[in-house]
Amino acid sequence: MNPNGKYAAIADIPLTERKWPAAKITKAPLWCSVDLRDGNQALVNPMGIETKLAFFDMLVKVGFKEIEVGFPAASDTEYDFIRRLIEENRIPDDVTIQVLCQAREQLVRRTIECLKGAPKAIFHIYNSTSPAQRKYTFNKSKEEIKKIAIDGVKCIKSCLTEDERKKIRIEYSPESFSMTEIDYAVEICEAVKNEWGCSPDNKIILNLPTTVECSTPNVYADQIEYFSSHISNRDSVIISTHCHNDRGTGVASCELGLLAGADRVEGCLFGNGERTGNLDVVTVALNMFSQGIDPELDLRDIVSLGERYTDFTGMEIPPRT
Repeated sequence: MNPNGKYAAIADIPLTERKWPAAKITKAPLWCSVDLRDGNQALVNPMGIETKLAFFDMLVKVGFKEIEVGFPAASDTEYDFIRRLIEENRIPDDVTIQVLCQAREQLVRRTIECLKGAPKAIFHIYNSTSPAQRKYTFNKSKEEIKKIAIDGVKCIKSCLTEDERKKIRIEYSPESFSMTEIDYAVEICEAVKNEWGCSPDNKIILNLPTTVECSTPNVYADQIEYFSSHISNRDSVIISTHCHNDRGTGVASCELGLLAGADRVEGCLFGNGERTGNLDVVTVALNMFSQGIDPELDLRDIVSLGERYTDFTGMEIPPRT
């Protein structure tokens, strides 16, 4: 088998003096569970509203302070579940719900409608940025793709009153970040950041996913470090990881991403998700615990947690997890 002419290696990241190999993880990151959205959409039988409500309560008990609860513009079930959370006052004061939405006007408006009355929320907007997606999915230039992202943020702003905007934080994901030219990823995130506005007291979340894991974890660490050192107003930015597990190294990619400067981690409790899964949060948290670091998640009754997870999702936890 000869892959020449069919596959190309990931482009080198222009780092001449890497700092991440000498870094250490010394504290827990900000955690965001995506079990109710990314994890749920990968289930053979997605959870119904009552099961989702029980799963949400379980995540709160574990200690997650940010929970992605769904893609409300994608289905009535997602929308109705989120409305139940808001209308029944099920969201604790110290927990922020997060919703996902593509950078498309009709979807943005539907999502804003769903969030009415929420005490606070993270609006997670994304669009595709990799060369393959630009060429084959959208047939658009870099500038046109950047405009989609900017227009999406403008739409969010136009839908919010001044008081509502104070309750909404923005998260932006350049989908397929790991396969996007690194300087273009910085450029499009700069454009989104500048359009929304941010400050050290009102930080924007820039989420950098390995949408499809396509390289070794050290390459992802290089990408994170380069991005972290080239994005402006770094003190006004939270850099988030969202690692998938296509090559079986989602945990390593996440941990090296933290060494490289990431502040926040998105993942699923036991790593379920599309294809080979999302990052396994429990593994990363217990890896920290084994090194004397408080993961700031309550995993003392992990057996019961695993049993409830299996009941809710219908998925077995791999024996080696």
